Amino acid sequence: MADGLDQIKQPIAHELETFEKRFRETLRSPVPLMDRITYYIVRRKGKQMRPMFTFFSAQACGGINDDTYTAASLIELVHTASLVHDDVVDESYERRGFFSINALWKNKIAVLVGDYFLARGLSIALATKQYRTLEISSDAVQALAEGELLQIEKARRLDIDEEIYFEVIRQKTASLIAASCAAGAASATDDEATLKRMHTFGEKIGIAFQIRDDLFDFGLDNVGKPRGIDIKEKKMTLPLIHALNRASRGERRRMIRNIKKHSDDPEKVQEVLRFVRESEGIAYAESAMLRYRDEAFELLRALPPTPARDGLEQLVNFVVERAY
Repeated sequence: MADGLDQIKQPIAHELETFEKRFRETLRSPVPLMDRITYYIVRRKGKQMRPMFTFFSAQACGGINDDTYTAASLIELVHTASLVHDDVVDESYERRGFFSINALWKNKIAVLVGDYFLARGLSIALATKQYRTLEISSDAVQALAEGELLQIEKARRLDIDEEIYFEVIRQKTASLIAASCAAGAASATDDEATLKRMHTFGEKIGIAFQIRDDLFDFGLDNVGKPRGIDIKEKKMTLPLIHALNRASRGERRRMIRNIKKHSDDPEKVQEVLRFVRESEGIAYAESAMLRYRDEAFELLRALPPTPARDGLEQLVNFVVERAY
C-alpha cells in the first residue's frame, strides 16, 4: 500500500519535498525544548495524505503557487496539534508505533506543544494575508472540538444512532480532509462555488475514510492491526450500530452489556465481533463507504479532466481500498 501511495504522489513529489522543508522551517523555535519536540514529531510523519489533497486540489483548481505551501502548512499544523491534544485527552501513550508526546514529556508540555502548533498556523496565515484559508482551518478546529464533545456526550450510554454517528465523524475526521481540499482550492481560485465543491468532496472522502477505519476492527484478514479495539474502547461504529438496529431486543441488550461491562474480556469481545459479522453490519458499512466514494467522484468530475484530477481520484481509491 505504501508503494501505491508513493506512485500516486509522483506528479506532486517535488512540491511535497519542498513543502517538507518549508514545514520544518515553520516549526523552528528559539526554545530548545520545543525544537527537540518538533524534530521528534517531524521525523515520525505519516503518509502526508492531507498535504497531498491540498496540492492536488490546488493543481486541479488553477495551479500550485506559494500560497498553496502556506495552506498545506496551516492544515498540517492544525492536524498535528489535534493529534497531540487527542493523545492527552485519550490518555494514549503511543502514536504510529512510537511514544506519544505526552508519554515522553507529560501532559502539560504536550498541551503547550499543541497550542504552539495552532498559534504558528495562525501566524503564517496572517503573515501571508490568507484570510480565506484561515477561515477554512478555523472552522475545522471548531468542528474537531464539537465532534469530540458530541461523541463523549453520546457515548456514555452507547445510544449513538446513525445520524449522530455521521455527524460525529463528519466533524472529527472529515472536517480536516475537507479543509485540506478547500484550502488547496482557495490558494488557486477565488471562486466560492469551486471552494464549496472541494470542501464537500473532502468531507465525503473523510467520511469514507472513517468507515474504512471502522471496518478494520471487524476484518478477517491479518493486516497487522488488532481486532476488537473499538469494542474494547466502547466506540459505536457503523457496522455495530447497524447490527444492533437489526437485532432482537434481548440480543441487543446482551451485546450492549458485553460492551459496557465486559469489554476487557476477550471472549465477550469476540462474541460482539461475530454478532456484527453475522448481522450484515460489515456489508452495510462497506456499501455506505462506497456510496460516499461515488458521491465524491461525482463532485470531482465537475472539474476539467487533468492529471491533478486523476491524482485525486487515485487518492480517493487509496482511502477506500487501503489495508491499514
